[in-house]
Amino acid sequence: MARKAAGRPPEETLSLWKREQALLKTLVVDRDTEAWQRDPAFSGLQRVGGVDVSFVKGDSVSACASLVVLSYPELEVMYEDCRMVSLTAPYVSGFLAFREVPFLVDAVQQLREKEPRLMPQVLFVDGNGVLHHRGFGVACHLGVVTDLPCIGVAKKLLQVDGLENNALHKEKIRLLKAGGDSFPLMGGSGTVLGMALKSHDHSTKPLYVSVGHKMSLEAAVRLTHGCCKFRIPEPVRQADIRSRDYIRRTLGVQGAPALRPERSKKAQRPKACPQGASEEPAGLSLPRVHQDQGVGGTSERRMEATQSWLGLTAWY
Repeated sequence: MARKAAGRPPEETLSLWKREQALLKTLVVDRDTEAWQRDPAFSGLQRVGGVDVSFVKGDSVSACASLVVLSYPELEVMYEDCRMVSLTAPYVSGFLAFREVPFLVDAVQQLREKEPRLMPQVLFVDGNGVLHHRGFGVACHLGVVTDLPCIGVAKKLLQVDGLENNALHKEKIRLLKAGGDSFPLMGGSGTVLGMALKSHDHSTKPLYVSVGHKMSLEAAVRLTHGCCKFRIPEPVRQADIRSRDYIRRTLGVQGAPALRPERSKKAQRPKACPQGASEEPAGLSLPRVHQDQGVGGTSERRMEATQSWLGLTAWY
């Protein structure tokens, strides 16, 4: 019998989440912070990461979280970590991070401790960054908490601040001729929230790229295009492929799980269960806070905000 995730959290919890998003949002850095980001050829960039969550078909509780690291510019997989997680909280629009980010942070922390030489210099996230109802999507959240540059890459337009998938938007998409062509996503407030990018010469649908953390939009768009062998950036694509394969191998599921089913099948708190291990609750290690004063706020502010956020992930 398929298991189902829990219902909507109480309004008090949602209010806490909103406050925490507002606090962490003050730590987002939307400019290039690394020398390689400012180089036209991204000289100095050697490792790009991607994260993904895939679900067992017909089960809104069981999922596989994956982190991969690829070489750049070759885009060959150097590292992968896939683990089954048990999810209990539901998806609530605008609060994806409070379900997904805890176990993605755990995967990053495991890599940081086990193979620090393979730490990615940037993470691609299947989701939005500042292109978000409150300007703080999952890519921003993961970036601030891990202190890694992050890029949000979404397959569908999030219709916020007056952005609509209307006739005008579709006409702009039609005018994208070659891979690398793009146009800005300017909301009703006059703010550019991201870019619609034709990621590959043969793709008919754009990607929606937005700043996550510690990277400019211009650099994020260029790097996204540079990491696309197909429509989806290779780090995210490989994370998705490997997580679904892990589900098949671990659970003996016949056929591929549905690719990114409804967000309502997402949930929040994981349990660690690498293949062959017993299901024990996975405690979240506090990510390393770098002593980079002036980038994303002081280390003390980052520590305070991160500790506060980690406390909120235990709501359910």
